[in-house]
Amino acid sequence: MTVSNQDATTSFTKSTSTPASTATGIGGVIQNYRWTWNEQPIQVVYETLGEGTPVLLLPAFSTVSTRGEMRGIAQSLSSQFQVIALDWPGFGDSDRLPLEYQSALYHQFLQDFARDILNTPTAIVAAGHAAGYAMQLAKNTPDSCSKIVLVAPTWRGPLPTMGATPQVAGGVRGLVRSPFFGQVLYQMNTTSSFLRLMYGRHVYVDKSQLTPEFIANKRQVTQQPGARYAPAAFVTGAIDPVQERSDFLAYFQPLPAPVMVIIGEKVPPKSREEMDAIAKLPGVQSTTLPGSLGMNEEYASLIAPIIKDFLGTVS
Repeated sequence: MTVSNQDATTSFTKSTSTPASTATGIGGVIQNYRWTWNEQPIQVVYETLGEGTPVLLLPAFSTVSTRGEMRGIAQSLSSQFQVIALDWPGFGDSDRLPLEYQSALYHQFLQDFARDILNTPTAIVAAGHAAGYAMQLAKNTPDSCSKIVLVAPTWRGPLPTMGATPQVAGGVRGLVRSPFFGQVLYQMNTTSSFLRLMYGRHVYVDKSQLTPEFIANKRQVTQQPGARYAPAAFVTGAIDPVQERSDFLAYFQPLPAPVMVIIGEKVPPKSREEMDAIAKLPGVQSTTLPGSLGMNEEYASLIAPIIKDFLGTVS
């Protein structure tokens, strides 16, 4: 697949934003970036908050992925930095087109966004699967990244992590993309009860936070037109930034920028193995805090001071 970089243009629509729930935004100024992939225009929503040195916040990929999951970190950092949080193409408030979502799309998108919108060395805070894309950006364009914080970083999607072969994962992805059965299957996996189960199993630690309002907000994210296509790609491994651990770790050798890894005490064992492997690499700073795969949202109040200290002291 080719990318028409010449056609990538930016369009800014500024308005103050006071989101009704933490599922939608960070409480800043909403803007639009019009990007082109394989001659297909895609409108990407991002939001800015605060003033000062820029910090880009990249939410994790998931069925409920939005920039709103970075709200707590964003509001804390905005007292010292200009925070930019985005919704990935196919997620959140960005266009959710029925594309064949793949890692090449997201690698190219992030590179173009950094060039067109940031246009200066920028600190990046990346959660979950966003870690691989942040590290590849730093590796390929070192001048784009000043410092990198990875929060509960992952690189392998849920089905591959469970041992599904590429053939099985591809079959599931095809089913979810199918016109009728795919929508039925997607709805079965985005009911309130299923979302509560998943959050309680490996996303949040404190189940008392999984209130009916919280779950309703998350389910609303999953019910937007075209919502199933990009999440299906994530779940089945189609947008895994790499295919092997060795390829992921190669992004860190040598370090393209100062890196801090924040690990959750309760992350699932297989994910913890991957995070520990990163933490052991030469030059990587790491810390372990309460939380699981959703720690960037659940424990933002603990994570934000660590990030502030790292961004403020590492040259």
